[in-house]
Amino acid sequence: MTALENPARRADGPGRPPRRVPFPVVDEVSRHCLQEAEPETVHIEVHLPGTVDEDRLRAAFGEALRRHPRILVREARGPWYRRRYEWELTEGPDVEVVTFPRPAPGELERARQRALLDAPPLTASPPVRLEVVTDPEAGSAGGAGSVLVLTINHTALDGPACLRVLATAAELYGGRDNAPAAPPTRAPAAPAPGAATDLPSPWATPARVAQGSPEPAPRARPRPGAAGPAPGNDMLVAELPVPRRPKGAPFTVNDQLMVATALMIAHWNREHGAPPKPLRITMPVDDRPRDMSMPIGNGTRLVEVPFGAAELTPLLDAGATPERIHALLRRTSDRTRALKALSRPQLGHGATLLTAPVLPVALRAAVTRGLRRAAAPWTSTTLLSNIGRIPYALDFGDAGAATAVWFSAPARMPRGLTVTTASTAGRLHLALRWSRTLLGPGDGTRLRDLFERYLHTTEEGSGR
Repeated sequence: MTALENPARRADGPGRPPRRVPFPVVDEVSRHCLQEAEPETVHIEVHLPGTVDEDRLRAAFGEALRRHPRILVREARGPWYRRRYEWELTEGPDVEVVTFPRPAPGELERARQRALLDAPPLTASPPVRLEVVTDPEAGSAGGAGSVLVLTINHTALDGPACLRVLATAAELYGGRDNAPAAPPTRAPAAPAPGAATDLPSPWATPARVAQGSPEPAPRARPRPGAAGPAPGNDMLVAELPVPRRPKGAPFTVNDQLMVATALMIAHWNREHGAPPKPLRITMPVDDRPRDMSMPIGNGTRLVEVPFGAAELTPLLDAGATPERIHALLRRTSDRTRALKALSRPQLGHGATLLTAPVLPVALRAAVTRGLRRAAAPWTSTTLLSNIGRIPYALDFGDAGAATAVWFSAPARMPRGLTVTTASTAGRLHLALRWSRTLLGPGDGTRLRDLFERYLHTTEEGSGR
């Protein structure tokens, strides 16, 4: 039984306390390490070609929350010496979840910034916010469209879980089937020669994303006159073609995205004078079903995909020949396949031991924060979260089906950069999210260009 499936404790009857669920490992570690300067939010952005009715959407989303009651949680109060954080499961929302900002120029960009800088509080149920923005550019036939901007407190749940709730709301709103499509299958392949050789030591400190040119953002200043870059995250979204891949190829689109991310960072670091070092890219793996039985919460486990400096540096610029790219794709495929097959706790055995309810939670929090600071040099270079093909139609009836879906994951230092991708209607939707203390808007544009360039090379190498 996983932590997400652990039944809640409840005493039924009038005047009884609400149901309670102990924090799973992922939630507790995230709760220990919260920082006001860089909130742990997940942003989801869904573009619809038509406009939604306010009352109908509020009713549909509210009913979807009740059909997935694990999302209706708030952090329970407790004394400092308690041994667990606990979620209280509520009968309904404590606050208005769905809001409709007044249409105004630039409102979508402001909603995106709120999603990065303002996390829904853990003290009110549910820790999710849905803003519906009217977007003149998103509509069809010359009319205005709608953009649903969801902001999730990542301490409580992740993007795929919230997307499942939104799919239920779409079905309730539009009255049309939003059952998940069958996931794509991966063709079996023999291991590529040398796939497990020349890998960096797990004890070697991986490369960091080189410092760019962060720019101050006065709207995010913690106080007037503060010097240096503003805290928090910034983001760039882009729509790209889904990379072509021959039918039956031994690698997946996820492997192509992984290679493009590694080469993007290797190129960026070389441009900024950083010496070549091995890279480690964190990759979430999600084995949950996508139907109504999907456990709601933080359900992904994290694995780290290594890349040696010697296998990336020769592939930069003119060195990215089809033969070399194809060989790297095969090695990456073998690594990701082996890592996905491993059976391990979500954050590893160390985190499971660290969150054992032996000491008071306040003492464990201090130890966790100290270990996180000490382990910062060994933190992976970046995180690539590939949601893949959106499994739901997200069909909102007269408002239309989703034409684009973007996700972005938190980009706290020391990583300072995350890459999140999803595909809808045959297009790849890329979100680069970064810490404002590390990079600026111009840096994000350069990284997007590098990503697109190297993603294209994986298509050229795929035909071998």
